[in-house]
Amino acid sequence: MKRFLIALLACTLIFGYCDVQAQSKSKSSTKSSKKKSKKKNKKGDKQEPTLQLTTLPYNSNDCIFAIPLNVDQTYGPTTAPQGAGRIMEVMADKRHPNLPEFEHNVVWYKFSVPYNGKLDIAVTQQNLADDYDMLVYKYTDVYFSNHIQCNKVLPVAVNMSAVDSSLLVKKKKENVPTTGDAKADLKAKQDAAKARREQEALQAAMGTIGMYHDAEDVMLTKKSNKRHIRSIDVRKGEVYYIMLDNVSPKGSGHSIKVSIFVDAFEVPVTFYDPKIRKSVEVNLQILEKNTNNRVIVNNERFRGGRVKFVPGFNYTLYAKRDGYFAILFDFNADRFKEDTLLRLRMNRAERGTIYPLTKIYFEDEYKLLSASDSTLMPYVMMFKNHPDVTFTIKGWVKTYGVDPEHDQLVSLERAKSVKEFFVKNGIPEDHIKTSGMTTTDIKRAATAAFDTKKVDEEFVSIQLIITAVGAKENP
Repeated sequence: MKRFLIALLACTLIFGYCDVQAQSKSKSSTKSSKKKSKKKNKKGDKQEPTLQLTTLPYNSNDCIFAIPLNVDQTYGPTTAPQGAGRIMEVMADKRHPNLPEFEHNVVWYKFSVPYNGKLDIAVTQQNLADDYDMLVYKYTDVYFSNHIQCNKVLPVAVNMSAVDSSLLVKKKKENVPTTGDAKADLKAKQDAAKARREQEALQAAMGTIGMYHDAEDVMLTKKSNKRHIRSIDVRKGEVYYIMLDNVSPKGSGHSIKVSIFVDAFEVPVTFYDPKIRKSVEVNLQILEKNTNNRVIVNNERFRGGRVKFVPGFNYTLYAKRDGYFAILFDFNADRFKEDTLLRLRMNRAERGTIYPLTKIYFEDEYKLLSASDSTLMPYVMMFKNHPDVTFTIKGWVKTYGVDPEHDQLVSLERAKSVKEFFVKNGIPEDHIKTSGMTTTDIKRAATAAFDTKKVDEEFVSIQLIITAVGAKENP
């Protein structure tokens, strides 16, 4: 018995020692791997930035829980669709062989059509090796999901294109041949770069698969490896559902964008800081008033880009940025028949900044007319959004210097009349001071009145001058 106990104790000690050694080895290996990783980091190895993915809701693989999409706004990139859900809605049968044999890894989307046009759908795969199928259904009634299961409601568009292996080959960068002529070679490079940008923009608009207004095929089966089907006509108020099925067993996610193609204006929109003479990033929201204030842009970090505006439609634009006055701007898209760019000025909320106002109208020389409201209201909203700003309203008159005292009195009364408008519309009275023209101002204005070169210039009758921001006004 003693021999057995001694042997058991010896085994325990041996195994304990081995375990301690194993732990120390694992610790030392962990430390060495950390050292190696630190060494790699010291060498300056670049770490690829992680892509922020939109997580697909767990029940979005069933039609009744379809994800709502906003037209003209990209959804994703998403995580990969997982499974067919609790209900197998789509399944081919003898009468309908051009449907998927069954659902694999599915996600459902739905959207409402804001205006008449042609439906474009751009699906951009994260992995081109994934085999995505796309079905588009038009919503019918409250029994819509049940009717899909029985194939009583059939898709209005089918894209079951197979994977195009040619897309999986990484294309080499094209070399532009040189001629020896420096100017000709430079122009050739610029033309090649422009063509490449246009192709990339087209690819971004079309996606890797989907529906596009310039496509030729009305339906794609598994026998085809084309990528896009032709758009269908849609009307305002109609509701459509999209089923995306990734046949690949271990696939990746995607992005999806639904657009309504019309003869619209694709306008570059930028925001310009006149002080630094550069475009700046803003928090931008644009509403489409003709479609019940549908949000067409909602971007907290808008750096500039093209926005689609429908002819005849009215829009409201709101942009803000810390340290600047916010912009509230109403406009009609028909302005872009002549304007090819929407470039809005971002004014800094800084002491001493002057805003000259034209198109301010008075009756009996100084009584403000309602025709001035459209000019003044954007500034009312500007100061409402920045209650920490105080300012002076300075009045001006056209003068030849004949009666300086009268000019001073009228200019001051004009400023007071405009102040009443601001106070009436919600600006605190103690945030506003008024002033009229000085003797020096009158002399300069009289000299300018005789200058024939300035006859056609719009007259500035009111100036808004910032006196303080976030602090008491300096004396």
